[in-house]
Amino acid sequence: MILDEFLHNLHFDIEKASIPNWEVDWEDKPLPYKLYRGLPVIPLSLEVPLTLEGQNQPATPDLCKIGHFLWYVYGLTQFSQSVISMDSTELTTELMQSKRRFAPSGGALYPSELYVYLKIEDLPVGVYHYDVAHHCLVLLREGNFDSYIARALGNRCEIPACFTTVFVSTMFWKNFFKYNNFAYRLQGLDAGVLIGQLLEVSKRFGYESGVYFQFLDSSMNHLLGLSEHEESVYAVIPLSVEPTIWSANGPELDRMVTADKLSRELTLIQPNHFIRSQRVKEYPMLTKLNEVSMLDSTTKFSSIEPVENVSIDGQAVALPQTERLSYDLGSVCRNRFSPDMDFILGKVSQVELANLLHETTNSFLYRNDLEAVHQKHEPRVSLNVCLYNVEGIPNGAYQYDSTAHALRQIHLGDHRLLLQSGMSLYNVNLLQVPLCIHVTGNKDYYQTTFGYRGYRIQQMEAGMLVQRLLLSAGASGMGGHPLLGYDSKLCDELYRMEPQGKTSLIQIPIGPYRNRPWLMGGLCT
Repeated sequence: MILDEFLHNLHFDIEKASIPNWEVDWEDKPLPYKLYRGLPVIPLSLEVPLTLEGQNQPATPDLCKIGHFLWYVYGLTQFSQSVISMDSTELTTELMQSKRRFAPSGGALYPSELYVYLKIEDLPVGVYHYDVAHHCLVLLREGNFDSYIARALGNRCEIPACFTTVFVSTMFWKNFFKYNNFAYRLQGLDAGVLIGQLLEVSKRFGYESGVYFQFLDSSMNHLLGLSEHEESVYAVIPLSVEPTIWSANGPELDRMVTADKLSRELTLIQPNHFIRSQRVKEYPMLTKLNEVSMLDSTTKFSSIEPVENVSIDGQAVALPQTERLSYDLGSVCRNRFSPDMDFILGKVSQVELANLLHETTNSFLYRNDLEAVHQKHEPRVSLNVCLYNVEGIPNGAYQYDSTAHALRQIHLGDHRLLLQSGMSLYNVNLLQVPLCIHVTGNKDYYQTTFGYRGYRIQQMEAGMLVQRLLLSAGASGMGGHPLLGYDSKLCDELYRMEPQGKTSLIQIPIGPYRNRPWLMGGLCT
C-alpha cells in the first residue's frame, strides 16, 4: 500500500488501513511507561503543591521545582476504580482500575515518553528520562550538549541560555498492540496533547518556551539512545527563564549540518529498558512512515508562507466580548473529566460559549518553527462546532472565526442524530450534548512543504488545540470527551469543507455532566 493511500484510509476508511484479523493480546500488553534498568536514579520531591497560583518570579529552577514541573506535565496524578456492571441482580460487580495523568491518552496507553536535557544546580548536567512510575530522573548520558542540540536544531535557538530542553518521543508498540495501524494517527495526537499540557504548565512557572517540529531526527535519537525501530523523537521544546533568540530559519552557513556527521560526535549508548511485552509484533507501516518523515540535513527545514484561509460566506453571529479566563491550572487539571454516557443536556449561555472558544484559541498561540516569527499566519488548525440549546443562537453547524470572534453559519438545524449515526461506537449519547466541536485542518497536511512529516505535525497541533479545549471546558465547569470513532466524511459534508480543502481531525463533545460512581484518589501529598 502506498503511503498516501495509507494516510487517506487512516482518516477516512480505517478498515482498509488496518492489518486484517487483528487480535489484541491483552496478557502481553506493554506497560504505559518505560522503565530503565541499571542506570543512576535521582528521586524527585513527592511534596507537590496543589496549586500553581502565586508562583515566584521566574528563576532557574532547582531539582525540587523541576520535579513539580514534570509531575504537572506528565506525572501519575490519580488512581480510580469504576464499576463496569450496574446490574443489581448480579452478586458481584466488575471493577475497572486506572491510573490517570493530567494529559489524556487514547485508551490510557500513553505512547509518549518525556526526556530532559538539564542544566541546574545540584544535578549533573546531562540527558535524563522522566520515570513516570517512580517520579524520578534516570541519567542516560552525562555532559554538556548545548552545541550538539543547537546544531541538530539548525542553530535556530539559543540553547546555552536554556536551563532545559524537553524531548517528546513516541514508542510505537505501546498503542500499536491494541489499535493496529490506527496507532499512527493516535500517536501524533497523544504527543500533541502532552505538548499542549507542557506549554500551559510552563506559563504557570513563568518559563519561556517554543516547539521545534523540525530537527535532525537520527541525531536527537542518538543523543537519547533510542532505537528508531522502537521509538523516535517527535518534538523538541527548549525552556528558558529569560526570552531567548528564536528564529524559524538560522544563519545559512550554520544550518548546513547533516545527521550522520553530527551523530558521529557522540558514542552510541544502548541503555537497558523494560516494557513487559514478550511478543512484540512488527509494525512496518509505522516504521516506514517514521523513516520517510525523518530529516537528515538542516537544509531541509522548511517554513510555511502566509496563506489566507477560505472562509464560509455564511451569516456571522457575533459572540459577546470576553476577557481571558483566569483559573488555577492545578485545580482544573484535577477536576478535568471525560464523560461518555455521563453527559446531561443543559443550556449553555452565549457568554459560556464565547469564553470557551476565545480561551481555547488564544491559549493555543505559541512559538514554533513552522512559520516566520515576523509574519502573521492564519491558524493551521481551527474549530467548527455543532450547537444545540445554546442561549440566543439557532441550532446548527458553524465555523468559528477566531479573528472576528464570531460564528459563521453553515448549516442550521439539530444535527445530533446525524452525528450520532456517524459514530463507530455508541459510547457517548450525543443527544445529551449541547456542543460538539471538531478540530479541522488542511486535508493535504502541508505535504508540499513538509512531506509526510506534515501529517504527524498536523496531528500534534490538533492534539495541542484539543488539550487547550479540554482545559477551557474544565475551567467553565463542563467536561469534554475526545473521539476518533466518527465519520469524517459525514462531518466534512456537514461543514461544507470541500471548497476549503479541509477536513475534521477529531471530534470533542462538550457539556455538563453527572458525577460517575467511582472511587478516586490523588497521587500527591
